[in-house]
Amino acid sequence: MGAWRLLADGVEVALKVTPRAARPGLGGVEAGAWLKAKVAEPPADGAANAGVTRLLAKALGVPPSRVSLVQGATGRKKRFRIEGEPGRLAALLEIIARASGREA
Repeated sequence: MGAWRLLADGVEVALKVTPRAARPGLGGVEAGAWLKAKVAEPPADGAANAGVTRLLAKALGVPPSRVSLVQGATGRKKRFRIEGEPGRLAALLEIIARASGREA
């Protein structure tokens, strides 16, 4: 899947984020390269980025401290790095990508 790539100690995932969403969640892929993420937080003072961090951590079963923003702090298109076992994380991302956007 083009929305993420395996690293030696985790994965890097490309996200298209929708802030102020009525129904937060992860699911679906846009243009084959961006996993869709919706968060309730507004795009101000890093609130949406923090919301995405929590959302990814919960969906992938890792502590939020293992999720970090790599690129796109102020834009809708972002890259996050998640530390953990790459194969397990990729399998979970595959399941999330096939979801319709409901909370993961």
